[in-house]
Amino acid sequence: MTDHSVDLVVIGSGPGGYVAAIRAAQLGMKTAIIERDALGGVCLNWGCIPTKALLRTSEVYTNMKHAEEFGLTADNVGFDIEKVVKRSRKVAGKLSGGIGYLMKKNKITVIEGDATLAKGGAAPLVKVKTKSGEDTVKAKHVILATGARARTIPQAGLEPDGKFVWTAKEAMVPDIMPKSLLVIGSGAIGIEFASFYNALGADVTIVEMLDRILPVEDKEISSFADKAFQKQGMKIMTGAQVEKLDTSGKLAKATIKTKDGKSETVEAERVVLAVGIVGNTENLGLEAVGAKVDRGHIVVDQWLATGVPGLYAIGDVVGAPWLAHKASHEGVICVEKIAGVKDVHPLEVTNIPGCTYCQPQIASVGLTEEKAKEAGHKVKVGRFPFNGNGKAIALGEPEGMVKTIFDEKTGELLGAHMIGAEVTELIQGFGLARSAELVEQDLMHAVFPHPTLSEMMHESVLDAYGRVVHV
Repeated sequence: MTDHSVDLVVIGSGPGGYVAAIRAAQLGMKTAIIERDALGGVCLNWGCIPTKALLRTSEVYTNMKHAEEFGLTADNVGFDIEKVVKRSRKVAGKLSGGIGYLMKKNKITVIEGDATLAKGGAAPLVKVKTKSGEDTVKAKHVILATGARARTIPQAGLEPDGKFVWTAKEAMVPDIMPKSLLVIGSGAIGIEFASFYNALGADVTIVEMLDRILPVEDKEISSFADKAFQKQGMKIMTGAQVEKLDTSGKLAKATIKTKDGKSETVEAERVVLAVGIVGNTENLGLEAVGAKVDRGHIVVDQWLATGVPGLYAIGDVVGAPWLAHKASHEGVICVEKIAGVKDVHPLEVTNIPGCTYCQPQIASVGLTEEKAKEAGHKVKVGRFPFNGNGKAIALGEPEGMVKTIFDEKTGELLGAHMIGAEVTELIQGFGLARSAELVEQDLMHAVFPHPTLSEMMHESVLDAYGRVVHV
């Protein structure tokens, strides 16, 4: 048993937790971090990073199959799913090890084990069940960064079993390369796995309960994506719901209620359940210290305080948007507020970019056109197609669009939405514009390099004001 006394302890070492710990150390706090599994949390080990490694493989494979279009020859193109997964795990392992290095560099104490809160003094006491016994951590401040896990459907046959029914974790380390795949849910996670397996040759069916796929995206982007995915061979069923799943045979047999009220049967070798996530709030001792939990997420204020003195929470465990970069930013805000740093600003959620790494990629920031109008804005909307951009055509990626939405009266950039090659790298330009509160004239006067995909960002702004050049 070891007793630790620190200024700040962080429970969970994902992108929110480890960034919070590093920022605290930079500000002179004696800091500890508690992790029950691998450093880096779900994101680095079983989420953001390994999935991007898999998706990169599918992108390269797709390009190889179209080599002739570039004047190249690539015969007998194929893949080894075991090696594909091995590369993904290697990438994840390298980055997880990198977090360990950062902890040492910043003199952060790493404690391995399961943490539980108990009533202490000015702040909750943290007890950690380790392999060798139980440690106690006394801290002035405690930050919960315990993340989230895949939401499951409490319905017979739909519970993940690790064989027929996968969560994202099993889908990252498949036991087979399925010839057919049923994806339940069309948010970012579901669409990314649908894209990966479809590119490698699986017969993919997507079932979405709402009336369109990618329901948080702008309707035009959702529609564009739907057409692109169907062109790639995916079957998409919207306004549909899986009523029953039979896994007693060699294939999973799903009974699906379609939007017209009829029933349809879809058979697949594997099923991916991607219906959202739920915060890891269990067995933390939240009830004992009086922290509030609402619908699976810890309730916090704009400074990430729980209302319990000395106790804070950040990242997925406090709710949407469930994004690694949101968690990291919350960690910095929380720590700087604790440390009394001047000019700390609460997080503006609409300034957080969202990215989906399918083929084609999707990225957005701010309000959709529909939400902007609902909020009472009279809008100006600009659009620019990828097939009007020289770099996109040279890349062999002419399918996509950039859409921008402005307030007609003030020129405020209300939202930006993109689909196409590398838009996940472009979106931060509009993210900066929103954070800096730039208006249309600022964006029009900016000089965009040629030839680049970024020129489409400029052209979409010009189009909103009747000044587009290249279409």
